[in-house]
Amino acid sequence: MVSRRALLHTAALGAVSALVGKSTMDVQLIRPGDAAYSDAKLGYFTQYDAQRPSAIARVASPADVQRCVEIARAERTRITARCGGHSYPGYSTADGALVVDVRGLDRIDVRADGTAEVGAGVLLMDLYVALANAGRMMPAGTCATVGISGLTLGGGIGVTARQFGLTCDRLVSARIVTPDGVHRMVSATEHADLFWALRGGGGGNFGIVTSFVFRTEPARNLTTFTLVFPSAALVSLLGVWPDWQGKAPDALTSTVGVGSGSNPYVEVGGCFAGTPSGLKPLLDDLVRRVGAQPTSRRETEQSFLAAMERFAWCKVGDGSCKPSWNGGGGRQSRGSYVATSRMLTKPITDPQKLAEVFRNTPNSYNMIDALGGAVGRGPATAFPHRGALASIQVELSLQAGEANARRAMGVARDELGKMFGANGYVNYLDPQMPDWAQAYYGSSLTGLREVARKYDPDRVFTFAQGLA
Repeated sequence: MVSRRALLHTAALGAVSALVGKSTMDVQLIRPGDAAYSDAKLGYFTQYDAQRPSAIARVASPADVQRCVEIARAERTRITARCGGHSYPGYSTADGALVVDVRGLDRIDVRADGTAEVGAGVLLMDLYVALANAGRMMPAGTCATVGISGLTLGGGIGVTARQFGLTCDRLVSARIVTPDGVHRMVSATEHADLFWALRGGGGGNFGIVTSFVFRTEPARNLTTFTLVFPSAALVSLLGVWPDWQGKAPDALTSTVGVGSGSNPYVEVGGCFAGTPSGLKPLLDDLVRRVGAQPTSRRETEQSFLAAMERFAWCKVGDGSCKPSWNGGGGRQSRGSYVATSRMLTKPITDPQKLAEVFRNTPNSYNMIDALGGAVGRGPATAFPHRGALASIQVELSLQAGEANARRAMGVARDELGKMFGANGYVNYLDPQMPDWAQAYYGSSLTGLREVARKYDPDRVFTFAQGLA
C-alpha cells in the first residue's frame, strides 16, 4: 500500500514539474535525483538534513517568483521562500515543499539620498560590506549568513537597536509577490496594511518579498566591548543589569550571555555608538553595581564593518563569512542546536531563580539582548514588543540528542514564561511554543490575521505556524 505522504509527495513533484512544462521563463529547478539536489536542499541547521523538498526553484527575477506562486496556487502545492535558510523549525526546507530560493535576488544599490535598495536574497555580511563601501550603515543582526528577508520581516533585533531601532523600522518600501501572483509595491501610501504587517509580522505569511528599500545612516566608528565576570557574580549581574541598561544612553546596546552548569560562563558584551572614553564610565558603573571585578575586560573602537565582523566571528577576506552549504562557496560551518525565546517584560525580581534556569538547562547558552531606546519609540509596525526591556534567547546544542534538547528547552521556556509572560520573538520560532500565535504576535495578532485573509484568502502560504 502506498502511504498518503508518498501520494502527496508524488503530486507535489508533478505540480512543480509544471514550472518547466508551462513556463516561458528559465526558472532553474532542482529536483530529487538531480546531482545538485543534496546540497541545494540544505539550510543552516544540520538536524533538518533528512527533509526532502519536492523541488528547489533558484529564481533570478520577480517574474520567476510570480511563476512559482502561480503554480503553487493552481496546483495547491506547498510553497516556501528561503534566503539564508536559518529557520529554527526548518520551515524553509520543508518536506514536500516547493522551495523558492531567492538568493539570486542579490542586488544592492546604495543611493545618493542614503536609502539602499536591497534584494531579498542578500545575506547580512554582504549587505554590511556594500554599505560600508558606500560610507553607510544600518541596524541589523549579527550572524553573517542570515538573510535580510527573514530578519526584517520578523522585526530585526541587533547590536545597535537602542540607537537606531529595529531593522524593520528602517524599511521605506518593499516589493512582494502576493498569493494572487501580483508583484506589488508596498509602503506607507501603497497597500499600507500589508506594509504594516511586513514589519514584524513574520516571514512566510503574506507572499514572497523580492526587494526592500531601507533608510541607512552615515557610517561611524563603534566601540565594541566584552566584560567576562566570575560565575559567582551571575545572580548579582542579573539583578542589576536591567536598571543599568535601562538608564544608559541609547548609544549603548548590551547583551548578557550565560552558559550552563554549576560554574557557567558569564559575560556582558555589546556595542556603543561612541568612543571608548564615553563608554568607560558606563562600564565602570556596571562593575560597581555588580560588586565583582571582571576576569577580563575589552573595549575596542572599530569601523562599522570591523564591528560587524567581530560580532559575526568571521572575516570577510577569508571566506569565513560565507556559507559552506547550498553553493555558498564559503567556510562558515553549519549549526546544530535548537532555540526558544521569551521577552523580558518587567524587572528581574528573582535573579536567583533566573540564574537557576540558565544553569540547569543542559548544554545551553542563554542571551538577554537589550531593547528600549529607539526600539521603544519606534514607528507603528506589527512588531508587538515595543515595551519589552529585552529579549531572552535560549540555545541548546544537540550534544545529548535533539529530543533531549527539545525537552530541556521546553522546561526553560515554560519557567521563563512563568516569570515574564507567555510571549516570544517570532524570529526565534519554537515549534512547540504554547499558544504560539498570541506569544509571537500579541496585540498585532488580530490585525495580522485580517491582512492574511485579505491577501491570501485561498491559503496559498500555509505552514504549521503560519497566519493564513
